[in-house]
Amino acid sequence: MDSSKACSVKELPVGLDEATEEEYASQSKLLQEFTSISSIDKAWIFKSDSGIGSQAMFSISQPNLLANKKRKFMLSSSISKESINNVNFQWAPFPIEMTGVSLFAPSPSGSKLLVIRNPENESPSQFEIWSSSQLEKEFMISQSVHGSVYADGWFEGISWNSDESLIAYVAEEPSPSKPSFDDQGYRKGAIKDKECSSWKAQGDWEEEWGECYAGKRQPALFVINVNSGKVEAVKGIAKSLSVGQVVWAPQVEGTEQYLVFVGWSADPRKLGIKYCYNRPCALYAVKAPLYKSEAAEFDLKSTEESTVVNLTQSISSAFFPQFSPDGKFLMFLSAKASVDSGAHSATDSLQRIDWPTGGKLCSSTKIIDVIPIVNCAEDGHLPGLYCSSFLSKPWLSDGCTMILSSYWHSCEVILSVNVISGKVLRISPADSDFSWNVLTLDGDNVIAVCSSPIDVPQIKYGCLVDKANNSTGWRWLNVSSPIFRCSEKVMSLLSSHQFSILQIPVKDVSDCLTKGAAKPFEAIFVSSKKNDGTDPLIVMLHGGPHSVSLSSFSKSSAFLSSIGYSLLIVNYRGSLGFGEEALQSLPGKIGSQDVNDVLTAIDYVIEKGLANPSKITVLGGSHGGFLTTHLIGQAPDKFVAAAVRNPVCNLSSMVGITDIPDWCYVESYGSNGKSIYTEAPSAEHLTHLYNKSPISHISKVKAPTLFLLGAQDLRVPVSNGLQYSRALKERGVETKVIMFPNDIHAIERPQSDFESFLNIGMWFKRYCQ
Repeated sequence: MDSSKACSVKELPVGLDEATEEEYASQSKLLQEFTSISSIDKAWIFKSDSGIGSQAMFSISQPNLLANKKRKFMLSSSISKESINNVNFQWAPFPIEMTGVSLFAPSPSGSKLLVIRNPENESPSQFEIWSSSQLEKEFMISQSVHGSVYADGWFEGISWNSDESLIAYVAEEPSPSKPSFDDQGYRKGAIKDKECSSWKAQGDWEEEWGECYAGKRQPALFVINVNSGKVEAVKGIAKSLSVGQVVWAPQVEGTEQYLVFVGWSADPRKLGIKYCYNRPCALYAVKAPLYKSEAAEFDLKSTEESTVVNLTQSISSAFFPQFSPDGKFLMFLSAKASVDSGAHSATDSLQRIDWPTGGKLCSSTKIIDVIPIVNCAEDGHLPGLYCSSFLSKPWLSDGCTMILSSYWHSCEVILSVNVISGKVLRISPADSDFSWNVLTLDGDNVIAVCSSPIDVPQIKYGCLVDKANNSTGWRWLNVSSPIFRCSEKVMSLLSSHQFSILQIPVKDVSDCLTKGAAKPFEAIFVSSKKNDGTDPLIVMLHGGPHSVSLSSFSKSSAFLSSIGYSLLIVNYRGSLGFGEEALQSLPGKIGSQDVNDVLTAIDYVIEKGLANPSKITVLGGSHGGFLTTHLIGQAPDKFVAAAVRNPVCNLSSMVGITDIPDWCYVESYGSNGKSIYTEAPSAEHLTHLYNKSPISHISKVKAPTLFLLGAQDLRVPVSNGLQYSRALKERGVETKVIMFPNDIHAIERPQSDFESFLNIGMWFKRYCQ
């Protein structure tokens, strides 16, 4: 054989042929342009030294594909409100990358900034205190004191006290002492980690909080003195309690200082907590480890164990504690609807406790409903509270009005809530189908981001204005920003598209047990402006099932619409944002009600001439993957192709290995699921779970199916998707599996997310010719 000719043969990557390589290259270039668009994670406002105007600081992230990490940076801006119709943002010329930074938290006055750098190994955690001009203090906190500081958005909590001398925070408790051995057998006393002649035994296994918390130790509460760097663990908290979201209670002269935190009990065991609001939790108060020295300066002291007071004994869920500016009341969110029903997420309520003025705490404190659970709202009224977090400073100057973001059907909106009267107003434009998210407050003005499926995010500045009829309203001003800039090609593609939110009537209301379940559900429809019904359609299905697809900008969805697909993004009944009755109509009916809602939505757009019935594909992850695999089994002739990300395919095998086995019971059995859930399912239970699963319909599947699986997934372990894909292949259905060895359930590492949607686009294109 001629070796020179052999060397000239072009080697193609796995899974590609010459005909598709060009398309693959073209789509990957376009996807990179979408991927590079930045996102704002948080923002803070500081009053300028001159007293005129203010300074904003934005925390921004951008995927770094080559490093397979998120690149984080800060960008600042000076704000001057020049008139009621004009605001000016003067942006810094360049952002500053925050390499290695895990968390940052400005002090209450804005004069100091705490920066925390967590180690990637057994090194110390690094705490830095910055002023406006320089690094003032730097402390290295040894692993013998505590492990990494929690930066997960759930257990995470950092709180400065009022005089900015102390900071309370949540970190991993120190690693427990374990037996040691050498060539003589058991070795008495502790050994250093790196002694080559010895090794440490594994010790007792400790349960973790499931997905996202593998390898993480128990979250515990600590306080650091900003001046000395001395750290003390907060005493008196039961070992069985995992803590998070700490805040300082108001200082009352002559009384001891308290910390308020959220506690989750590990009794009887820890179940997966990420996205699971059905885990019971309460607000607790504990004395802070401090005393006043003779020099009248605060210092830390390891106190005797103090009593921990449960402030919310009468309610099954309490989290995100937030004191009013005057310290008279403590606000918090409750997911009691979720805890009491067993659904992993449900309608929230906003609660208030009047804080005792004398500093004497009581576990029987009265809890007041500020925004109660909404079962079924009248049209145009608040459908319920669906709030994923609070701002660190959510208060207007009246001291009793909170500004927060919440889901309202398929949109995210901004609400103002008077926590005394309970009056709730939608302050983002009511006639807008865009989604609005509040970033921070500038006095009585709101800085927010709004976007749509076809509009990249834009910063908006909301001004509170008086109206002639003695009421108040909001004027929203556009803010020019360098943050969301994207290529001209991306802007051109987006501008050629349109979107609408469709109201889909329920097909058979006679099956509905409640008024809320009989109301229309929604779907977001994205298409080219020239859509004549011939473009191929991707039906996109969210997971949960109790979450929601919002009318906000999604880089991956925008990419798919830009390469020639219409999108039908279905918020089937059971989604958040539509009231508690609609949400609770789904448990016990998964695999039937949700499947029928999706089929109804597809038929709706076909009947309207918006979609080509011969070019329909379907895409979903997690419960969306459960729906996708159900659909291709129950309606096998409807879909030309499917793609799933970590799909739930077989509940009977998942229930024994997932971090949320109770989810399998609640969603399959409904209201009885919580009470009959067991770690040892009976043969009858396993049969019921199997019959509810997509795998029970596998013999009818025809659609070629792409599987995207995270090998480290604890929520829907990879064996679920692999079993289903192998069973399809066994039956002659075309399948493709892409395994991401280091990804968990979300498959959100930058390279994995990129490769997922590139392959989804290519897979669907192949079957929609």
